[in-house]
Amino acid sequence: MMNSGGVIHRFPKDFWWGTATSATQIEGAADVGGKGPNIWDYWFELESHRFFNQVGPGNASRFYENYEEDIERMKELGHNSFRFSLSWSRLFPEGQGEVNEQGVDFYNRVIDKLIACGIQPFVNLYHFDMPLALQQRGGWESREGVEAYRMYAQECFARFGDRVKYWFTHNEPIVPVEGGYLYDFHYPNLMDFQKAVQVAFHSILASAQAIQAYHEGGYGGKVGIILNLSPSYPRSQHPADLRAARWADLFFNRSFLDPSVKGEFPEELVNLLAETNHLPKVEEGDLETIRMNTVDLLGVNYYQPRRVKAKEHLPHPEAPFMPDRFFDPYEMPGRRMNPYRGWEIYEKGIYDLLLDLKENYGNIECYISENGMGVEDEERFRTEEGIQDDYRIDFIREHLRWIHRAMEKGAHVKGYHLWTFMDNWSWTNAYKNRYGLVAVDLENNCKRTVKKSGLWFKEVIAQNGF
Repeated sequence: MMNSGGVIHRFPKDFWWGTATSATQIEGAADVGGKGPNIWDYWFELESHRFFNQVGPGNASRFYENYEEDIERMKELGHNSFRFSLSWSRLFPEGQGEVNEQGVDFYNRVIDKLIACGIQPFVNLYHFDMPLALQQRGGWESREGVEAYRMYAQECFARFGDRVKYWFTHNEPIVPVEGGYLYDFHYPNLMDFQKAVQVAFHSILASAQAIQAYHEGGYGGKVGIILNLSPSYPRSQHPADLRAARWADLFFNRSFLDPSVKGEFPEELVNLLAETNHLPKVEEGDLETIRMNTVDLLGVNYYQPRRVKAKEHLPHPEAPFMPDRFFDPYEMPGRRMNPYRGWEIYEKGIYDLLLDLKENYGNIECYISENGMGVEDEERFRTEEGIQDDYRIDFIREHLRWIHRAMEKGAHVKGYHLWTFMDNWSWTNAYKNRYGLVAVDLENNCKRTVKKSGLWFKEVIAQNGF
C-alpha cells in the first residue's frame, strides 16, 4: 500500500472516482418485477449458440437482488460516484405506454441507497437494450422509436430527476449501429448501410430531444452523452494512409461527437453520404433540434486505439457498402496486446483524445466514463488474499498517468470511472473475460470478493492520487 507522502499524481478534490456498468449486464431478473423482454433476451432465446458457453442475460450478476450489499461495498471501496443504466423494458415493458411501477420502485431504491452511501448516481438512459416490442416495430430505424425514447426520457427525469443530477442519453450509440446494422454482432443482425445511417441519425435526434426535455424541465443538473472514442492513427504519413485515418475518424468518432458537442454533422461525411445516395430521412426541424440541444457533459469510453492504412485492394463492387471501403485495419509491429480481448493497450491514446477535445471541441467538460481490462480465467491468479490482478493495477495506473498529463495541459477532465465494479455479463461473451474490481463466483451463488485492484483503487481514491 502507498502512503500519502508518496503521491506524485494528485487529482482535484472534487474528482469523480467510481465505476460504470449497465442494467442488462448486472441486474439479472430478466423476467422478474414486471420487466418486458429486450432484444438481448429475445436473441438469446433465438440463437443461444452465439453466446459464450450459452449463458444469457438472465444469468447476470444478480444486482437486482443484491444491490444493497453491492452499493455498501462500493462505499467501502471509496466510490463517490457510480454510473449505471436504467433498463428501458423494466420501466416500459412494451417500450412505451404504461409505466411499470415495480421498475420505478427498484430504481428509486437503488438511487436512494447510493445517495445514502454518499455516492453520486450517474444515470444512463440507453445501453444497447431496445425493448423487444419496440424493435419489432422498427426500433431506432423508425420515428416511433425516437418518439418512444423521448417519452421514456421525460418519465425518467420526472421520476428520478429530483435526486439524479448527472444524466446521459446514450452509451456508445455507434455500437448498435455497427453491431446491429453493419457487422452482425448485435440483434437484429442486418447488413444494411442505409438502415445503419438512419439508426445513427435517429439516435442523435433522440439524444437531442431528451436534452431539450431535460433543460425545459428545469431539473438543475447536467445531461450528456457517452461516446466510445478511439484515436485513429495512420500507418504512415503517406497521403493515402492519412486519408484512411481521417475517414476512420469521421465514421467512428466524429459521426456522433460533432453533432453531440457542436450540433452539426461533419461536412465531409455528409457529402460522402450524399454522393453515394445514403443520406438519412430527415424531417423539418430535426437539424435545428440537434443544433440547439448539445450536451452539457461528455463521457469518454477509451479502451484501445484504431490503427488504419490505405486499402490494399479495391472493394468488391457488389459487396455491401461499408465504412471499411475507405481503409484497412493496420496491425502495427510490436504493439502491446491484451490477448484475451484482442485489443491493443496504448495508454497515450487517452491523452491524445483529451487533447483533441480541448483543441477542437471547446474543451468541453468531460470525464473518462469507461476504461478497463478484461482477462480470461482470473481464478488462476487467486491466493488466500484474493485475485492478484497486478496487470489491471498497471493498466489503470498508466491510463491515470496520461489523464493527469492531459489535465496539466488544461484538458477539462472531471473524473475517472473504471469498467467495472464487479465481474459482469458481457453482450455475447457472457463471463469469458472478467473486468471487475470485485470477483463474482458464478458457481457459488454469485459470491463477491474484492480483488487486489479493488484495494489498490480504494487507496488511490483515499489519497486522490498515486
